[in-house]
Amino acid sequence: MQKAVDVPTNRLKSILGGSAGNMVEWYDWYVYSAFTLYFAPVFFPKGDQTAQLLNAAAVFAVGFIMRPIGAWIMGVYSDRKGRKAGLTLSVTLMCLGSMMIAVTPGYDKIGVFAPIALVFARLLQGISVGGEYGASATYLSEMAGKNRRGFFSSFQYVTLISGQLLALGVLLILQATMSVTELEVWGWRIPFAIGGVLAIVVFYIRRGLVETQSFKNAQVSKEPRSSGITLFVKYPREAFTVLALTAGGTLAFYAYTTYLQKFLVNTSGFSREVSSQIMTLALFIFMVIQPLAGGLSDKIGRKPLMVGFGISGLLLTYPIFTTLAAANNPYIAFALVMAALLIVTGYTSINAVVKAELFPAHIRALGVALPYALANTIFGGTAEYVALWFKQAGMESGFFWYVTIMIGLSLIVYVRMRDTRKHSLIHED
Repeated sequence: MQKAVDVPTNRLKSILGGSAGNMVEWYDWYVYSAFTLYFAPVFFPKGDQTAQLLNAAAVFAVGFIMRPIGAWIMGVYSDRKGRKAGLTLSVTLMCLGSMMIAVTPGYDKIGVFAPIALVFARLLQGISVGGEYGASATYLSEMAGKNRRGFFSSFQYVTLISGQLLALGVLLILQATMSVTELEVWGWRIPFAIGGVLAIVVFYIRRGLVETQSFKNAQVSKEPRSSGITLFVKYPREAFTVLALTAGGTLAFYAYTTYLQKFLVNTSGFSREVSSQIMTLALFIFMVIQPLAGGLSDKIGRKPLMVGFGISGLLLTYPIFTTLAAANNPYIAFALVMAALLIVTGYTSINAVVKAELFPAHIRALGVALPYALANTIFGGTAEYVALWFKQAGMESGFFWYVTIMIGLSLIVYVRMRDTRKHSLIHED
């Protein structure tokens, strides 16, 4: 009887604790994107706005290069030492990266060492986020009960989005309380300092989390230890399934979220303030609907949601972008952004649990993290750079087709794969 009372309480406490930490991790990651318009001129030589954004986007992409390395190192670490240990280490690295960006002088003070320091800080954050996704997705999926796994694991993206939303919220507050000059000279450093302090708080929260039963059971099993070789030799089909199903989903997510804020300014012609307001409201609604979609997957399965995303993304991505490019009414722009986010919800709300359900516990964190990070590096991390490259080359619509094609390729995977709700390898309830 005691177990029946304690387990739900501990489960909810652990999910909330893990989610809070995940939110701060992703806040630190997204602050970079949210404030790029202000700090790009500080770190790079003077030039037109698109050139400066291209340089900043390239550094954003460089951070993604470290994500597979972080996923590999901390995925193995989380499988061998525990999900709690992996979560604690990831937030420590994120703290260091944020503090470094907050205090690094600009190009006019230290020359080329300014962008070098920026790149190094993003490399640290890339390692952190690379390990964070696998550890947090695995932790939330393992802590959730069998019948609510889609619902509770959706909080992985709720906290990811809330981190982005928090970054935009800080941006709106600073825009309302500081002049443009102040923001461009020094105000942009404030959100990075906030992120570093919050990461310290999360470090202590995560030290108090309980370990999952799945990890404990794996420790006494006779399965081989987690490693990159074991993953791709013994579970190649699962690993490549994660990579393929992530490709279109993660590209769509970054195209519809982080890049759209700049698209509204650089292409549609909205002010930075109006763009931030549109994205903040849209992302808030997007965040709220994640658990609804995750809960729906507990009823009807994961596969229908992913197939729905694939079909709607394939048909509507190009029309949404081309219409948004010509939009001059903020309400119309908001409706188009919201339509894009509703489409990608079919992927974001359940992608964590789908990946976790594909792997046995002894290699689950690595299996979730490494193929996902590889897909993110290739498609997600380069999304802004590719979009801006097409724009600078005078072929902006090429990016719309690129996103559409990648969603279509992932749709093939969604159609062919088994529904993981019915064939889950997470056996503990």
